[in-house]
Amino acid sequence: MSKPALAMLTIILLAITVGAQRNRRDPLTDLEIEKIRDAAQLPEERLKLYVEFARARLDKLQQVRSDPKATDREKQMHDAVQDFLDIYDELNSNVDTFADRGTDIRKALKPVIEADTEFGSKLRAFKSETAANREQAQEYEFLLGSALEAIDSAAKDHRDLLAEQEITFKHKKKQDRKEAAKHSE
Repeated sequence: MSKPALAMLTIILLAITVGAQRNRRDPLTDLEIEKIRDAAQLPEERLKLYVEFARARLDKLQQVRSDPKATDREKQMHDAVQDFLDIYDELNSNVDTFADRGTDIRKALKPVIEADTEFGSKLRAFKSETAANREQAQEYEFLLGSALEAIDSAAKDHRDLLAEQEITFKHKKKQDRKEAAKHSE
């Protein structure tokens, strides 16, 4: 392939990528992004915010579903589920990041684990409600399946991480006491 043709192909691929990114909207509002930034180094607060934002998307889903005056209901419901999934994925990424850093997130994980159960229940209820309408069920089948799979997998990971951290930090606390006792002698 000639250099000009390769350059043109690169420009086209770059334009397609940038265009696709532009069409992908951020599931968080500017205010929510600001709150997340402010809590960057505070795992308990940051994870609590992600739970709050994910819960708000599920509340929006229910609100749109039950509002008889909602226009473009199917799109709004689809967007609410997609936004929930995007925020939930980000929550999980943050849990992983804090855990990888060796941060004690035991206290922060407890509300996350409670939310996992809540989110799974709400999405399963939504899935069952839409099952009555075959056309609507097909519209959400893949997205809901993905969301439920993400929740089920993450819930197990969150519980396992909490158990792991309980052991790790219990031993660390004992080790710290031994070190303090040695230095005070």
